[in-house]
Amino acid sequence: MLPAVVFTAGASSLATEICATRLLAPYFGQSTVVWANVIGLILIYLSVGYWLGGRIADRHPTRRVLGLILVIAAICTAVLPFVARPFLNLALQGFAAVSVGTVVGSFLSTLLLFSVPVTLLGMASPFALRLALTDIDRAGRTSGRLSSLATVGAIIGTFGSALVLIPGVGTQRTLLSAALLVALVSIPLLMRPALIASGVIIVLLILPPGLVKETQGTLAERETAYQFIQVVSESGGRIVMRFDDGIADQSVYRAGTALTGGEWDMPLVVPPLLDRSLHHVLVIGNAGGTTARALAAEYPGIDIDAVEIDPVVTQLAREYMGLDAIPNLHVVTADGREYLETTSQRYDLIVVDAYRTEYIPFYLSTQEFFSLLHAHLNPGGGIALNVERVPGNNQLVQAVAGTVATVFPQVWVWPALHFNELVVGLPDPITASSLAQRVSTLPENIQSLAPLVVGQAYIAQPSADPLTDDRAPVEWLTDRAVLAYIASGGTLNEHLLPTAP
Repeated sequence: MLPAVVFTAGASSLATEICATRLLAPYFGQSTVVWANVIGLILIYLSVGYWLGGRIADRHPTRRVLGLILVIAAICTAVLPFVARPFLNLALQGFAAVSVGTVVGSFLSTLLLFSVPVTLLGMASPFALRLALTDIDRAGRTSGRLSSLATVGAIIGTFGSALVLIPGVGTQRTLLSAALLVALVSIPLLMRPALIASGVIIVLLILPPGLVKETQGTLAERETAYQFIQVVSESGGRIVMRFDDGIADQSVYRAGTALTGGEWDMPLVVPPLLDRSLHHVLVIGNAGGTTARALAAEYPGIDIDAVEIDPVVTQLAREYMGLDAIPNLHVVTADGREYLETTSQRYDLIVVDAYRTEYIPFYLSTQEFFSLLHAHLNPGGGIALNVERVPGNNQLVQAVAGTVATVFPQVWVWPALHFNELVVGLPDPITASSLAQRVSTLPENIQSLAPLVVGQAYIAQPSADPLTDDRAPVEWLTDRAVLAYIASGGTLNEHLLPTAP
């Protein structure tokens, strides 16, 4: 059973690591900061496990002790999603109260819960090696074989959990499946306790998991290969789609109106600024289709290609957010940059609204990406980007706008909202008076935006240090600004544009 033990321990430890990030994602997102914390602490726990496992194996080299370690590891892994729930709910209270201490405390507490099962799983490999070394002349071969099996198990645990189990059955049942494997493999080593543990875990597997994130009005929840998605019905007939930590609404839908008063209305001011009529539009980051719906309503007759990387997002948008009712909309399932690299289509306007929670993917904010956008525009066409900012800190906006200005002849920035600004790359420079004249021709429903654009928009200068594929610290800029804002007592309330229904 020793080869099976090291294989299962390797698979379960890496599956648990993947599940740790997914357990945290609905509350803290999936930024590089979250991943770094999870990976770093899991490695620490495994290192402690290797050290402890070797010491205990030298003192008590028996099958029963190894079996006891595995049974305890299985039980601790199985209870993780249930024990973590109070800490994760505490995080929600912290976000609601804008309390950094509560949020950070719940994050670290949740990660600390993984210390016991991962440390115990780390103990299995050195313990199994100690039991397997009955012939010193074969020590190298035995060690290499068991180490290889542990690594193969880790590989299968990584890909199996990330690509198959989590999208298929969710994080909770993936953790329970990993726990069950460990309990089953320990049966020959410690029969009765292992059988009891296996039975308890099977019962937990049969129980319905319930909602991942207890939110009033939840219509649907999905865990996909990319993210956690939640669709929520709010008062006034408003339906919102949220990803991961849910701080920002990714899409908003109201039956009977396409306008929201939010960041999705910002690109509507761009078509009059172009040097050509609007016929063909590309939206990168379609989500629930809010931007595409507004464009189709205010500029009827246009054709819209909308790129969305997650097919489950599109499926939920069709079910709950009226995506199929948007005229002349063609949804493409792909990464935005990958799509541009592989298509020959050209557009009059390209709108980039590709937030993943509160972050822009760094490779959609670089000089190389904006050059790719430029290459897919018809003569006289332009681009519009929704970029996050924090009141009092628009470093990210400046970095993005300055980078766009190294590719496009002129870039206008409109600080439309507290937390969102519109960056517009134009094919030819226009004067402030020309800007005012052009936005005066906006459709009637959005004429109220014209004076805001004229009074607030400014021209961005090219950056001397543009964002590139090699260096684009967008997450660092975002995290620093957000944490400073919250620490200073700022709130997450947003005022709406006059287009709000």
